[in-house]
Amino acid sequence: MRIRTDDEIYRVDAVWLGPPKATFPWRARYVAWGVGIVVFILVLAVERRMNIGFDFFSTAWAVVITIVITRLICSRISHERPLGAVMVMWLRELTAPRETTSGTGGAASAARIRVRGERPRPRKPQRGRTQQQKQQPRRTARPERSTGRGKAPSRRARSKEVRGVRSPARP
Repeated sequence: MRIRTDDEIYRVDAVWLGPPKATFPWRARYVAWGVGIVVFILVLAVERRMNIGFDFFSTAWAVVITIVITRLICSRISHERPLGAVMVMWLRELTAPRETTSGTGGAASAARIRVRGERPRPRKPQRGRTQQQKQQPRRTARPERSTGRGKAPSRRARSKEVRGVRSPARP
């Protein structure tokens, strides 16, 4: 048993072959004629804006460019995706929100770098403890942390930062 589909209905295109008794040697749908006329007018307008004169060769190139652009546009449209839907899709694609790809800050500049007039002297390496440090006894016991709610925590208890990791600012 053969199931008949409705594909034959959509295979028939609304095609204009030309005036009666003088048909064109090509097939073009009605929508292609409409798109072609609009594209031809736009190509001619662009040529005039580029200061290209209106002569035979500029008009011939306008026709060639129109045919190429019209074939490109009409290859994207069909009975399942009409010209109006393609135009709306194109408009939505152009106006869709995009992710910002530009970086912040701009180009690097050496304008704010301070330069000293003299070369910095290297520090002398400290080996062991100095005489003054040897006379002072070492602290072995840690200071007790305050646990009271009304008191501010000591400086040592507050600074538990890891190098390279920032903690949120405190009020």
